[in-house]
Amino acid sequence: MRMLSAWINGVEGVNMHSSPVKFLIMIESGGPMVARLFDANRVHVTDMDASSEDVMATIEGIVPTHTGAAAEWDRALAGHNAAERAAAQVYALAV
Repeated sequence: MRMLSAWINGVEGVNMHSSPVKFLIMIESGGPMVARLFDANRVHVTDMDASSEDVMATIEGIVPTHTGAAAEWDRALAGHNAAERAAAQVYALAV
């Protein structure tokens, strides 16, 4: 959990990205589910195994939306097809 927490909180030395993670999207990527992490501007930060304990603990208690097909995600999820985007679970994380 410490590694994902570091990405979310923008811990220096672990997250070289300038902004903390704001969104975690569970989405199929040609088969297995992937947890894709994005900052508040929807800039991609990293991908993780969606079934990892870190991911499960991070999203516990958060109700996802199914807004992956919405226009604001067009650029960020451009590599995914319409079905994958429609089924995506979008989690807004407390930063």
